[in-house]
Amino acid sequence: MTGSTSIPSIAEDTIVAVATPPGRGGIGIVRLSGPDSRRLLSAHLQLRSPLLPGRARYCAIVDGGARLDEGVVTYFAEPNSYTGEDVLEVAAHGSPVILDLLVRRALEAGARLARPGEFTERAFLHGRIDLTQAEAVRDLIAAETLYQVRVAAEQLDGALSRRVAPVKEQLIALVTLLEAGIDFAEDDIDVTPDAEIARQLDALDAALEPIAASFREGRLVHNGLTMAIVGRPNAGKSSLFNRLVERERAIVTATPGTTRDLVTERISLGGIPVELADTAGLRETRDEAESHGIARTESAMADADLVLLLLDAAATVDAEGALRLPEEDARLLASLEGRSPLVVLNKIDLARPARSNRVTEELAQVSALTGEGVPELRERLLERVRGSANDAEGGMLTSLRHYEALQGCAQAMTRARGGLVQQVPHEMLLLDLYAALQELDQLTGATTADDILNRIFSSFCIGK
Repeated sequence: MTGSTSIPSIAEDTIVAVATPPGRGGIGIVRLSGPDSRRLLSAHLQLRSPLLPGRARYCAIVDGGARLDEGVVTYFAEPNSYTGEDVLEVAAHGSPVILDLLVRRALEAGARLARPGEFTERAFLHGRIDLTQAEAVRDLIAAETLYQVRVAAEQLDGALSRRVAPVKEQLIALVTLLEAGIDFAEDDIDVTPDAEIARQLDALDAALEPIAASFREGRLVHNGLTMAIVGRPNAGKSSLFNRLVERERAIVTATPGTTRDLVTERISLGGIPVELADTAGLRETRDEAESHGIARTESAMADADLVLLLLDAAATVDAEGALRLPEEDARLLASLEGRSPLVVLNKIDLARPARSNRVTEELAQVSALTGEGVPELRERLLERVRGSANDAEGGMLTSLRHYEALQGCAQAMTRARGGLVQQVPHEMLLLDLYAALQELDQLTGATTADDILNRIFSSFCIGK
């Protein structure tokens, strides 16, 4: 790891940026943070009454003696502000010309243009939020679904930090116990028995396990997944795609081979973003365009997180209701061995219902034409996506950085347990326990390398 593991020093200058999205709008906001926030734009804001902390004030925006706009100014005095510094926010009409003028005048008066994420970085450096909460600000802004918003809001409220805090307290208690035994062994304080150390390490492992397991769903919530609908031509892939997308996105005809390229759409499945792909039908063909489409289908199958294999029930269920796969479907299913595809029988409105048995109970049965069975399919898909990882406790790990920090902590404790078995001195065990503690501190940002902070905050938008 490069860089220092201490928290970087806090800049003492004043920064400025437009805090609303680029372009025209009803309202635009210019934000300043730092010791000179109140002063830098004072010549351009005519107030009807003096600024007071936490109070909004009407103002006229002037330049060179000319009145250009009217707006509202809000002042937040340190430390009771978002950044922990003096903060001034000017809300004007959302004209890019006005907002740019205010920024330029602040720069001319001595401010510096804020880097991406620098306002939130200052909030972190001043101890207003920890690193998991800072990351939640970015996730909240980038959220595409209401579920993502809820998860980000929980993180911003400190859910993950609160979940990790008891583990950190247990680890600190164990470190303190060993330190006391080493430092005061000559003062009749008993050295902690190895059995007790092992018991506490087991308890720490048990506490970490469910938090680490939450990464499965947290990763899906944060990143989403890809799902490919595959099958033979005319199995109804495009019709089912349209049903799941809930609009006529893909062209549907009775002619096999209509879909010759990937058609993709972003949908929400239980709040998890899913990149859904409608693919070309898989079959032997001499048509060059269709061959290219089939090649892309095979590539999409290989890359997809989840494959939905669609079968034509009219060609798969016989007159007695028995399930009999045509040779082409059997080969396709065999090619997906190891991928655990979700097999779906489509066109049940045209076929005799499949007899209920162990095999058919594992299938989803739908009619993409009428919509029958589609809600149940959504539930099956959601179960497949989430598995048993639905984390009701809250405070889930949503990034690889979170997961790696917890894994690093667990690995350090595993090394300590190995040393315990080998009966190494407790001083050596403490090295591993301190390493485990540092990994937990990396999670919340109590000790974090500069390059990690730069990577995190550079992904924010300017003005936040």
